[in-house]
Amino acid sequence: MVITKTPHRISFFGGGTDYPAWYMENGGKVIGAAIDKYCYLVVRELPPFFEYKHRIVYSRMEDVKTLDEIAHPSVREVLKYLNYPKGISIHHDGDIPARSGMGSSSAFTVGLLNAMYAMNGKIISKNDLGALAIHIEQQVIKENVGSQDQIFAAHGGFNKIDFLRNGEVRVSPVVMSNENLSLFEGKLMLFFTGLSRNASDIAEEQIKNIKKNRNELAHMSALVDEAYGIITSPRPEFAAFGRLLNETWKLKKSLSTKITSRRIDEIYETAVKNGAAGGKLLGAGGGGFILFYAEPENQPKIKKALKDLLLIPFKFEYLGSQIIYYSHGVGY
Repeated sequence: MVITKTPHRISFFGGGTDYPAWYMENGGKVIGAAIDKYCYLVVRELPPFFEYKHRIVYSRMEDVKTLDEIAHPSVREVLKYLNYPKGISIHHDGDIPARSGMGSSSAFTVGLLNAMYAMNGKIISKNDLGALAIHIEQQVIKENVGSQDQIFAAHGGFNKIDFLRNGEVRVSPVVMSNENLSLFEGKLMLFFTGLSRNASDIAEEQIKNIKKNRNELAHMSALVDEAYGIITSPRPEFAAFGRLLNETWKLKKSLSTKITSRRIDEIYETAVKNGAAGGKLLGAGGGGFILFYAEPENQPKIKKALKDLLLIPFKFEYLGSQIIYYSHGVGY
């Protein structure tokens, strides 16, 4: 039996430049952080006493005899890709709902790959884990997803990630003093909008619009470097970081008609009116979680104004996908 624990992430800047359709020609970059909200997977060899060979439990339960019958695309394609010959039981529990803009599907894929390598008695590096998850999601499943979620899930951390034109990925930790990091985390508020969406559908339009959005994407990429300079300076001007979030949100909304909605705009305007310097919807857009930068003295007012939304406390996390339990099974 293997149990993996894989973090979700929040994205600050550069989302949209991590699609291969953009960065393989222009290069891309993002700033974001893994957080202490996790995808847990319990994976074990399934005894051969049942009518089915595989059991997968997530928001639904699947009991199937063949890999091709598995409806969950990540489970089906990971097991086929790794050519796992035995019956398998996979049970998912998560701290964050699916389709919420915090990289839940990629956290699942990364955690499953980590677990299946362990089931085969192997260890996979964080670099290889992130790269293989990108390959499975983009090339095998053919989903319209970027490349940052898999890297944050595999590596963890508060990072600047560069996506080079040759396909190489470089992960650079954001280096801050413990005091500055604590101050920075205390200025972030994360709310759940209660709205779910299909990220792949939204991303499809965004990818189609890449050529006409070249100026906006180039500007979003430049904001990554500007924000990185702010937060890594000895005396960071965090308020400027908040204002840049507002700027990147305006750019993000222009990339696709599906990114925002009247309800999301109302939430954003309410937070800003009550003291938030800026913020952005996480993930592809359309719903899920929304992040705001706000000075601590303004946060009670924002919380009261958005009392109908769930406020999610969080901290950054730095370990990435972990195997938290490993046991050799009896074998069948």
